Amino acid sequence: MAAGQHVVVATVGTKLYDGDKEFAIKKSKIRGVESFGMICAEDEIGVGTSHDGIIELPETVKPGTLAKDYYNVKDDYMFEVDLTPNRIDAASHFGVARDLAAWMKAQGMQADLHSPSVDAFHSDRADGAIPVEVECQEAAIRYAGLTIRGVKVAESPEWLRNYLTAIGQRPINNVVDITNFILNAYCQPLHCFDLAKVKGNKIVVRPAAEGSKFVTLDGVERTMTARDLMICNAEEPMCIAGVFGGLESGVTEQTTDIFLESACFHPTWVRKTARRQGLNTDASFRFERGVDPNNVIYALKAAALLVKELAGGEICGEISDFYPAPVERPTVELSLDYMSRLIGKTLDKGLVKTILAALEMEIEKETDDVLTLRIPTYRVDVTRPCDVVEDILRIYGYNNVEFDETLHASLSYRQPTDDANQLQNLVSEQLTAAGYREIMNNSLTAVSYYDGLEMYPLDNCVRLLNPLSSDLAVMRQTLVFGGLESLAHNINRKSANLLMYEFGNVYSFDPQAESTEEKPLAPFAEEAHLGIWMTGDLHTANWTSPAVKSTVFDLKAVVENVFARLGVSQKELVAKQTSNDLFAACLEYRNRGGKLIGYVGVVSHKMLKKTDISQPVYFAELNWNALVKIALKKKVEYTDLPKSMPVKRDLALLIDAATTFADVETVIRNSEKRLLKSVTLFDVYEGKNLEAGKKSYAVSMTLQDDEKTLNDKQIDAVMKKIITNLQKQLGAQLR
Repeated sequence: MAAGQHVVVATVGTKLYDGDKEFAIKKSKIRGVESFGMICAEDEIGVGTSHDGIIELPETVKPGTLAKDYYNVKDDYMFEVDLTPNRIDAASHFGVARDLAAWMKAQGMQADLHSPSVDAFHSDRADGAIPVEVECQEAAIRYAGLTIRGVKVAESPEWLRNYLTAIGQRPINNVVDITNFILNAYCQPLHCFDLAKVKGNKIVVRPAAEGSKFVTLDGVERTMTARDLMICNAEEPMCIAGVFGGLESGVTEQTTDIFLESACFHPTWVRKTARRQGLNTDASFRFERGVDPNNVIYALKAAALLVKELAGGEICGEISDFYPAPVERPTVELSLDYMSRLIGKTLDKGLVKTILAALEMEIEKETDDVLTLRIPTYRVDVTRPCDVVEDILRIYGYNNVEFDETLHASLSYRQPTDDANQLQNLVSEQLTAAGYREIMNNSLTAVSYYDGLEMYPLDNCVRLLNPLSSDLAVMRQTLVFGGLESLAHNINRKSANLLMYEFGNVYSFDPQAESTEEKPLAPFAEEAHLGIWMTGDLHTANWTSPAVKSTVFDLKAVVENVFARLGVSQKELVAKQTSNDLFAACLEYRNRGGKLIGYVGVVSHKMLKKTDISQPVYFAELNWNALVKIALKKKVEYTDLPKSMPVKRDLALLIDAATTFADVETVIRNSEKRLLKSVTLFDVYEGKNLEAGKKSYAVSMTLQDDEKTLNDKQIDAVMKKIITNLQKQLGAQLR
């Protein structure tokens, strides 16, 4: 800073943004000096990316001038359009305007949709163009380009910078900004090459050599395959076609001659290349879904005219246009009767024709019931009569279809009961009554959750061929991560005491299994699971008692209550402590045959870090299919109340520190199955007066004969058998 400088100041009360976070400038003291504002850098007020120093304004700027007036910032409205994956035609400003105009016309409003004319496009000189060769017709549906020489690469004019900034894009230079402008305006990706870097003065479109290396704009060296289409010069690749540019061929401030590319690449080629390379760019997003090949030349001409206007230069020669199999407008036959049945209402034929005309669906042939339509090539999603009906209904208005006054339905007198569903409702009611909230998460999840995870390896994930993003790229193998995301969402909103459960399917892939004609899905598996989450305080503080933190044992009790509700007794399950990388501590349940029924444990800090949770979380996941099978085998039978008194016996056992209560319980239950009714642990002691590596368990057992009272001889015989087995199998000692 210096005396007399003109700077941008954010005064007290001004709201600024740090990423997505808003903060207000407040009066404060800095080293004992009162501060009434903040002198700003470019990035702090959103007029640039520099943070190197404060903004210094010309002396001609009058003090007190609003920054928005100086920078000519206009108030504007932003519409965020939530597109379905099939509507790539609307992934541009012109596409949205076209759809809006169709609706307005169908409502009888005036709507004139204009595309800027490119009639002014012409070649400035006959020489200077470089040739283009396309060696892979399968991957390049249409490839066009032209040469422009004598351009001056510089900063874009204010209107273009403001346009790109308004839609969240960073201006780079006039030539690159023009390609981004055309992309967002007309849904046509373009790419510019610096001709000085095009070796051999030739463009060649061909697949990469298998195993070849290529460095992209982000500086990453990538290994290519023979199914990756490349834009090359006479010697080497320069760009991954439709996906990402190369590090060495882009436009810079020193560029004077350019080759401007406009193309339509095959969606499958682009999609597979993008997935293999882990790239998701604006260009690949559009090419994967199918751009209009008949829009390629218009976009190229529009871009060329803008380049001449903003960067100067001369267009050399004619456009190189490789289009061996021109795409014609497809035809669809629409039955008006079919449409009426599908919509549930008969629309006036004249209205239907008006809507079709507004949608630019040309009527090629017409009969009383059938309209033969020619669909615009930009509507890649319209291939069947039902697609046309959907569009007509969308423009007509779903809310304009009335409900019938009478509902016709047929119900059978008695329908078979769904026992599995009844059991799910039973447990759902139990958990809800205990204070748990049911959640439902997406079956698609992020690849990063399984990266390096041993319990659920990434190789066992069911991958999507065409994921919308890396966050929705695989089917979940476990319910845990979806629940952690739900917990994190609520914790971030100051709701930290949470009890949740979810019934949902999980999916896995066995790379060792092989598909056959009889079992094409043999490597894939799908199971229903129940997930339960607990975190925060189990009981909040009140005037009679302090807050009680939840523990893993509280969740264990909930899990065992679920077992009890389903009629699955502890005798049928073996609980054993185990270790894995999902949990810091874990207890698993298996049936007597060794099949995993579920587990409960403390989620590890490493897993919590993936969702930015800093408080302990306890999680249980049960194989619902396996539990239902056990429960359905059981018959509910009435048993009389015992006629005899129960007998209780306690044992104090000295055992190895590594021995779990589950081990002790298993030995005791296997020792006496008829008379033993319950086994409980009521005390654990480790510490003074015990040998190193030892601990003490105090166990209580209930013995009872349903028909008669047990005598001392019978009781002693059972206890002797239990003690003997504990000594032999676990090395236990009586204290």
